[in-house]
Amino acid sequence: MLLQYFLRGFLVVALMAVGMTYAEKGGVLDEHKVFLILGAVFLSGLVIIVDANIPKKSLQALSGIFFGLTAGLLITYGLALVLDLLVSSFVPELSPIDGRDQPSVAITKVMVGIICCYFCVSFILQTKDDVRFVIPYVEFAKQVKGQRPIILDTSVIIDGRIADICETGLIDQRLIVPRFVLRELQAVADSNDRLKRTRGRRGLDVLNKLQSNTSLDIEIPDFDLDQREAAEGVDLQLLTVAQRLNGRVATNDYNLNKVAQLRGVKIININDLAGALKPVVLPGEAMNVKVIKAGEEPGQGVGYLDDGTMVVVEQGRGRIGETVEINVTSVLQTSAGRMIFGRLEGVPAVPRRR
Repeated sequence: MLLQYFLRGFLVVALMAVGMTYAEKGGVLDEHKVFLILGAVFLSGLVIIVDANIPKKSLQALSGIFFGLTAGLLITYGLALVLDLLVSSFVPELSPIDGRDQPSVAITKVMVGIICCYFCVSFILQTKDDVRFVIPYVEFAKQVKGQRPIILDTSVIIDGRIADICETGLIDQRLIVPRFVLRELQAVADSNDRLKRTRGRRGLDVLNKLQSNTSLDIEIPDFDLDQREAAEGVDLQLLTVAQRLNGRVATNDYNLNKVAQLRGVKIININDLAGALKPVVLPGEAMNVKVIKAGEEPGQGVGYLDDGTMVVVEQGRGRIGETVEINVTSVLQTSAGRMIFGRLEGVPAVPRRR
């Protein structure tokens, strides 16, 4: 941002210098010199106002200045040729003398060059998304392989497990919560529906917990989206932000996962992560489980592991409320989750009904 202010200050000073030079050498009357300098200041202010209304986007400053100046000088050269043709055709008295331009024409070329360079540098500083499409293999955003930022969705914040995962130190990337996600979370917390209101307040509590974690780098930026992007839903805006930042989206939304695959955005699904972290149990292993209730089959008891996995204990109905040791007989993976079947020590296997 400081570089942008410096660039605007340079534009004002440079155009004032051109105006003063034009007033001294351009044959302007003394009483008109002040107006010429004020006109240069007004022109610089007008250019800055036009530039300020362009949506701002980040870019590597040094590469942007170099590429912008190169493009500006090329454009200036082309416009100078056009200006020479116009002068020779419509104002022949200002034609070059001995190969040298008249002072007024030369100063006009300098002014055009300054404005062209300013606009080119400013555009490059504010946008990078389309540079690679215009000039192949030219890209100002550094491609980071490992430390890609993680953009949090509303669903994963309300879920709350992301805070527990961050406390383990597993995640060291930047966590980004866009401002429109925070607004959606606040809208859910202010809902008239009691269940939605509870979920929204839980999400705000989880967000406060993430911010209080000193080992995390969490940001809540406000992204400048154009009218078409702002009119899209929060899910599509998340994908747009992820593409700009070359980041990944953390979510539990199944539909968002599918849309992200179509747009080439990487997704971190907390449910898939939780499933991958479940302990692997093989048939024949011994484990302890507390029998909670009776099962569907005669004599069966049902218990649960710490991660919520259901354990069916054969001949365990009479041991409800006790912690028993069982031998795992089989593991069944269903769409609802994983089920473990086992039997008590010394109890023969009972065939299950299909």
